[in-house]
Amino acid sequence: LPDLLEHSSPGIDVGVTNGHKDSDPNPFAEYMWMENEEEYNRQVEEELLEQEFLERCFQEMLEEEDQDWFIPARDLPVGVGQLQQQLNGLSVDDNNADDIVRKSSLNPEAKEFVPGVKY
Repeated sequence: LPDLLEHSSPGIDVGVTNGHKDSDPNPFAEYMWMENEEEYNRQVEEELLEQEFLERCFQEMLEEEDQDWFIPARDLPVGVGQLQQQLNGLSVDDNNADDIVRKSSLNPEAKEFVPGVKY
C-alpha cells in the first residue's frame, strides 16, 4: 500500500512501472524462486521417496513381528487343535484316588527319595 500512496494524482502512477518501483534492483525478485524450481522438486521427491521407504520398512517389520508370534489356530496343523481340545477336557477324578491308594504296592513307611543319596 505505501507504493500506491506515492501517486501524484489519482489514476496516474509516477515512478512505478509494471507494479515495481524504478529503484528496485531486480524487478523479477518475486520470480527468483523459479530459478531453483528443479532443485526444490528434486528435494520434495527425495522426501516423498524416503517417506515411502520408511512406511514400507515399517510394514515389513510389522509383518515379520506377526510371523514371530505363535498363534495356535494359525500355526498348528488341523489335527493338533482337536488333540489340544481333548487334552483340555481331561481331569483327574478324585473319587478314584482312594481306590488307587488301596491297590498300590508302594511302602508308605519307606524313606523319602533324595537324588544322589545311596541307602
